[in-house]
Amino acid sequence: MTEVPSVPLIPREVLFGNPERVSPRLSPDGERLAFLAPKDGVLNVWVGPVGAPIGGGEFEAVTDDRRRGIRLFFWAEDDEHIVYLQDEGGDENWRIHAVRPATKEDRDLTPFDNVQAQILEKSRHFPDSLLVALNRENPELHDAYRLTLSTGELDLVAKNPGDVVGWVADKDFEVRAAMAATPDGGFDLLLREGEEWRQFLSWDKEDALSSGPVGFAEDAGKMYLLDSRGANAARLVLLDLESGETEALVEDPRYDVSEVMVHPETHAVQAAAVQRARTEWILLDEKLRGDFESIKNLGRGDFTVTSRDRSDENWLVAVNSDEGGASYFAYDRQTRRGGHLFDARPDLAEYTLAKMEPVSFTSRDGLDVEGYLTLPPGVEPKNLPMVLNVHGGPWARDGWGYDPEAQWFANRGYACLQVNFRGSTGYGKEFLNAGNKEWAGKMHDDLVDAVAWAVDRGVADPEKVAIYGGSYGGYAALVGATFTPDLFRCAVDIVGPSNIITLIESVPPYWKPLIATFTERVGNPETEADFLKSRSPLFFVDNIKIPLLIAQGANDPRVKQAESEQIVAAMKERGIDHEYLLFEDEGHGFARPENRLKFYAAAEEFLAKHLGGRTEG
Repeated sequence: MTEVPSVPLIPREVLFGNPERVSPRLSPDGERLAFLAPKDGVLNVWVGPVGAPIGGGEFEAVTDDRRRGIRLFFWAEDDEHIVYLQDEGGDENWRIHAVRPATKEDRDLTPFDNVQAQILEKSRHFPDSLLVALNRENPELHDAYRLTLSTGELDLVAKNPGDVVGWVADKDFEVRAAMAATPDGGFDLLLREGEEWRQFLSWDKEDALSSGPVGFAEDAGKMYLLDSRGANAARLVLLDLESGETEALVEDPRYDVSEVMVHPETHAVQAAAVQRARTEWILLDEKLRGDFESIKNLGRGDFTVTSRDRSDENWLVAVNSDEGGASYFAYDRQTRRGGHLFDARPDLAEYTLAKMEPVSFTSRDGLDVEGYLTLPPGVEPKNLPMVLNVHGGPWARDGWGYDPEAQWFANRGYACLQVNFRGSTGYGKEFLNAGNKEWAGKMHDDLVDAVAWAVDRGVADPEKVAIYGGSYGGYAALVGATFTPDLFRCAVDIVGPSNIITLIESVPPYWKPLIATFTERVGNPETEADFLKSRSPLFFVDNIKIPLLIAQGANDPRVKQAESEQIVAAMKERGIDHEYLLFEDEGHGFARPENRLKFYAAAEEFLAKHLGGRTEG
């Protein structure tokens, strides 16, 4: 019998519904504040004067999205427009919208069907313009354009030569560099000379996922890069564009530089973050030392400066805590004092949340593997049912902080174990590259070893372990059910591929330049079909002994609906216990809160049935 936590049940609506307010941004002149908040149950952009009561009548919604909710927005440098991105039903064909808060006039500036828009750059010196990328001429390639906000005019500024996957502009708003994918899975840094592009340096496939440009420096003859050449972990370096020499500014032998803070006016790098067990900032601009020391005292958690006004006297700071979520503060650099703006989810304060503890273990072949363990509060941490929650990517990582799923699992009575298995980013290229061609191989061994570690410590009941995840994590859940079916009691797959061959063959067209990354790191369907088949859960359905819950978005451009449908059909044919949820208006994950809540209600019942945890009902 699973021990029931003594703490109150946290409603799913509090964990997975819309936040009350999130993502505050200062207008460039520092006079107005914008943030995301629900309007009629849908996230929209709200704007009001700085200093006015946040919940007062002076703030009003300036956008009117009625379906998916807005998730990404920013102020244009003209102080007149809010710019946001939106897609249709999760298809990731983002369109750029501009709204004037004064009139609430909303214009779709990229009204093109089956075209994906990307924001490249904005500049204080060109306030009426944005640099954007569009795959308008060729669905496989994004060209760079200059978008005039006031008129909507689009001017081509850089034509994609056929292999560019990213553009870089200098402080004069000129596209002067590009990242080009190479046939062997590496990248070239291209520099522009007139209308011609020349290769300046190359990252081979071993360095490709841990290197790349940050941006041009204040000195136009230099660039900041993340660079793992000649090192294990990605360093922040300054590249001289004449000599080709680099100067290391921030480095760590094991952990990659994960975030860089750049002055919006001078383009000088001021600080860089290294994400070890927690995020740690390394200062490069001593003038910020007093600011960073003051910000550390604003709240318990890891902080990020999220917005700065043009004068650079006022900042907005996000502090993320495992036991409370995101809190936002207005920070005055002259007084070095911060005032609390709001919490993203203030209702969490009414409940007992769990601590997220960094953990580590040694894999069966000697690698140091790190992760996080979240235990149910009010329960003895012994012989607990456990959910192994596997991150997506797989070229990503879990980090410390508020995780609604970890809190949900812990509150329902489960230990939650999150593992940064080999192939995860952030731990240097040797660890990252150790995952090459190891989908369902050593990457899965790390997950199995993590379960053994938790069982050996006495934390996990070996008879009550679930495997759960989205995207690559969903694939890992299917691998758990088919490759190690005796280890897990049940599995939950969210938008996970079941057949790696069809996954790679059906990637979105604009991923085609990156296909060598997949074939080098996962396998080549043309030359290694048998190998990829041996790593695809679809072909091992007969091994399944445990119930599965599978959830899929019908419009997912990355992991197509067929990835779930084909394994569901195979299980149905064999009479294997499963549940299948298809969301017709979603893509790669669930943006609409009503869909999230429907999924989490089903997953909660499913886990309670097989692991014995508690449910909201």
